[in-house]
Amino acid sequence: MAIGYNRIIRDGLWDNNGVFGMLLGMCPTMAMTTSATNGLGMGLATAVVMAASNLLVAMFRNYITQEVRIPVYILIVAAMVTMVDLIMNAWMHELYKVLGLFIPLIVSNCLPLARLEAFAAKEPVLPSLVDGIFMGIGFTLSLTAIGAVREIIGSGTLFANASFLLGPNFKFMEMQILPGDMGVLMMILPPGGFLATGLLLVVKRMIDVRNGKGIQMAGAHCVT
Repeated sequence: MAIGYNRIIRDGLWDNNGVFGMLLGMCPTMAMTTSATNGLGMGLATAVVMAASNLLVAMFRNYITQEVRIPVYILIVAAMVTMVDLIMNAWMHELYKVLGLFIPLIVSNCLPLARLEAFAAKEPVLPSLVDGIFMGIGFTLSLTAIGAVREIIGSGTLFANASFLLGPNFKFMEMQILPGDMGVLMMILPPGGFLATGLLLVVKRMIDVRNGKGIQMAGAHCVT
């Protein structure tokens, strides 16, 4: 049954959001959200991989047999990750050094593989591409929001070093929100990732309840 584009977009951005809806991709979510800049960079890299992988799997879904589908999906994701890794190393080297090992580890992120299995392997090319794009955007927004909360509370800044990591054109994003001496160090340490994610998860659930949807957690079998 065809799925409307509005539903695909809403699922990716809100209802079935990878982080706040399905709780997938939690390793990069916790590790790479010490600042909004890092969260944005990691999210965009993952979004590109998801969009390209969804497109390829949807194009060749009729030729991929059930017996080999998982290895084929992993190979496709790995190829896309390799391309993103090389591109970032060439043109965004400072951000590449910050993200480090977590770019290759997109291959083991459950979110891209989950969307290939649940959507791209069953739907036409264009809806699959849209799903990959907006699931990736939703993931990017989630990582950026968590990073922003941690960065503001932890160091009082927002998008610190954006011009250094992303290029001089992003200088306008750098802001000092609070005095530096008011920062809570714990928020930019590992426990801060859990606290910020939990806080934003509660906010999303409260909005859903207020809108009459109730609290529903999408099933998640993996939290890589």
